[in-house]
Amino acid sequence: MNAPTGQRASPERELPSFLPQARLTLRPPTFPPGPVSGAWWPRSDDLAAELPALIEAFDTSWGRVTRMTAHRDTWRQAPCDLPVDGHTVRAAWLTSGFDPHCVRLFAYGVGRRDLLVVPPGTTETAAQRLMSAAADPAHHLTASALLAL
Repeated sequence: MNAPTGQRASPERELPSFLPQARLTLRPPTFPPGPVSGAWWPRSDDLAAELPALIEAFDTSWGRVTRMTAHRDTWRQAPCDLPVDGHTVRAAWLTSGFDPHCVRLFAYGVGRRDLLVVPPGTTETAAQRLMSAAADPAHHLTASALLAL
């Protein structure tokens, strides 16, 4: 008997009405994978407020996110334990050697996803362009390189 590798739910499951949907786009699975798996456009730089919607999107379609890594200078607060609906995500905060425009999510037994973080104040047109570029399997650019396009 195989042990479960993470909690998954039906992709059709609706998000709770009190939780805004994450502005997220993902690239289709490719081999080899690109430097980013897609893009996330948070509404603010308050990670504690933004993370629950992002985690909910991944928990329902990919697997339970248990850890995340981000650059400390990107977010105004840097707690090590981030409570989300039903569990806690453990955060690692790096100051060097990690792209400041990226967030890395880990789901136990499933893998990791690196996402371009589109800055919250970005215009709708620019954000849509960046999110499309990050989801394009033809691009093999880092998050910072995508922002420089």
